[in-house]
Amino acid sequence: MHSHSHAHDHPHSHGGDARGARLGRAFAAGIALNVAFVIAEVILGLMANSLALVADAMHNLSDVVGLVLAWGASALALRPPSARFTYGFRGSTILAALANAMLLLVVTGGIAWEALHRLKNPGIVNETLMIWVAIAGIVINGVTAWFFMADRKSDLNVRGAYLHMAADAGVSAGVALAGAGMLLTGWLWLDPAVSLVIVATIFVGTWGLLRDSVKLALHAAPESVDPAEVRGYLCALKGVAEVHDLHIWGMSTTETALTAHLVMPAGHPGDDFIAHVVHDIEHRFRIGHVTIQIEMGTSANPCALAPDHVV
Repeated sequence: MHSHSHAHDHPHSHGGDARGARLGRAFAAGIALNVAFVIAEVILGLMANSLALVADAMHNLSDVVGLVLAWGASALALRPPSARFTYGFRGSTILAALANAMLLLVVTGGIAWEALHRLKNPGIVNETLMIWVAIAGIVINGVTAWFFMADRKSDLNVRGAYLHMAADAGVSAGVALAGAGMLLTGWLWLDPAVSLVIVATIFVGTWGLLRDSVKLALHAAPESVDPAEVRGYLCALKGVAEVHDLHIWGMSTTETALTAHLVMPAGHPGDDFIAHVVHDIEHRFRIGHVTIQIEMGTSANPCALAPDHVV
C-alpha cells in the first residue's frame, strides 16, 4: 500500500518575486559598476606600472563574469518545470556557484604566477595613483558586496557573488596598503608581495564555496540539514516501524528535497498525518519539497530499496 505526499517551495510567490526583483537590481548594478571600474583600473594600472592594480582589474573582470553567471542562474531558477526538465532549471544555481568557485581559483592562480615573476624584477610604480585607484576599488566592491549581504547565508549562488565582491574589496585594500608602504619605504617588492598575500586570502575563502557547491552538484544533503536528525524525527513518528530509502538533496542553492519510505504495519494513517509530517519537516528542517511513501511491510516481496547501500 503506497501513498505519496508533497510539499513544494513556491518560487513564484509574492515573497519570491520580491526577492528575485531585489537580486536582479543588485546584479545589474553590480555588473554596471564593475565593468566601468575594470576599464578604468586597467588603464590607470598600466599608467602606474602596478601589477597589483592590473591583477585587481583582472580579478574584477572575473567577478563580472561571475556576476553574470549568478544572475543568469537566478533567472533560470524561476522558470517553470517542463516535461523534460521536471525540476525546472533550479540546478543551474548550483552549477553557477561551482563555476564561480573554479573561476576564482583560476584567476588567483594567474595572479600568483605573475606576482612571483615580479618579485624577481620589481618595477617602478606610481604609488599615489595606485593608492587612489585602490581606494575607489574598495568603495565600489564594498558597495556591490553589500547588495548581496542579505541573501548570502540562504543562497549558495548569491554567496558566490558576495564572496567575489568582498574578496575584491579586500584585494583593493591590500593594493592601497602596498602603495602606501612603497611610498613610505621605497620597497618596490611590496607590490607583488601583497598580491601573493591577497591570493592566499582569496583561496582560503573560495575553498569553502568550491567544497559546498561540489557537494550540492553531487546531490549531497545541504550543510544546513542534518540527515541523522531528519531520520530520527521520522523514526519517532507514531506507528512508524522503519524508515528506509531516505534521500535529501538540494534542488537548487535555496531549495531542498526529501524522499523517504515509512513502514507502518497498522496501515495508511490518512492524509492528515501526511500533511502534519510534511509541515513539520518544512518548518523544522527547511525542506520544502517532501515525498513520503507509506508501506505496511506485510508483503512477501519486501521493498527492494530498503537496504541503506541500495539506491
